Amino acid sequence: MRLRSLLFVPGDSERKFVKAFGAGADALILDFEDAVAPSMKDAARAQVAAWLDDGAPRDWAFFVRVNPFDTGLTLPDLVAVVKPGLDAILLPKANGADDIVRLGHYLDALEARAGMAPNSVKIAVVATETPAAMFALGSYTPAHPRLVGLTWGAEDLAAAIGATGNKSPDGDWAFPYRIARASCLFAAASAGVAPIDTLFADFRDAAGLEESCRTARADGFTGRIAIHPDQVATINRCFSPSDAERAEARRIVDAFAAAPDAGTLGIDGRMYDIPHLKAAQRTLAAAGDQA
Repeated sequence: MRLRSLLFVPGDSERKFVKAFGAGADALILDFEDAVAPSMKDAARAQVAAWLDDGAPRDWAFFVRVNPFDTGLTLPDLVAVVKPGLDAILLPKANGADDIVRLGHYLDALEARAGMAPNSVKIAVVATETPAAMFALGSYTPAHPRLVGLTWGAEDLAAAIGATGNKSPDGDWAFPYRIARASCLFAAASAGVAPIDTLFADFRDAAGLEESCRTARADGFTGRIAIHPDQVATINRCFSPSDAERAEARRIVDAFAAAPDAGTLGIDGRMYDIPHLKAAQRTLAAAGDQA
């Protein structure tokens, strides 16, 4: 499952779904949580269930962001959408791996009811939205068999700790949220799942989005949440290796393959060791090339 770009779509908006359908995102996240008013939750469930049933061909993964466990709405959300065609659930406000185990049990039963193979539906987690979650990021290792990615969020965390803002005067994340971002990255790497950066709120600022995405990829994130279709192309480009990066990675991988007993090699006048090989293999995997 490729997860460079994950585009949020309100679950009750057919117009926005149709627009998102051809945006080029790797995944669409049909939202039952923050983007849907309480009075529209049932309508959103029915609408998303109908989209799952329509059988239309698609080249993106079908995610649903359910409501968090403390709302009492999670199980009705799951009952409506766990059926063939659903690829993954995005769980918000998770407090740690125990919530993934609980969600996994629900999915076990609902997959069986729907005649789906076990573990068909994967799980991604918004892993930093509560204070308790910040102390449980290590619990995702070893990874649950359904877990495919961790992402982070600042808005709910700021509200939960009583902050008056989450940005510093220069526009960067304030210190507590830089901790949340870095901790999510480390937790995903430890669990061996995709680290997915949070949304870039100003969808009109294409240059700012590009700069932010390039920084995120350099830091180690492999994808990003999008909140508008216009952001998808930039995110896909920034989280995809360039031709030059692919060529360099191929040289490194091929050189080590030709010298399987070497721990260090000189290539084009520069020394490379095993960490460089691992990075090159990741680059090729991100590009869809065989390492």
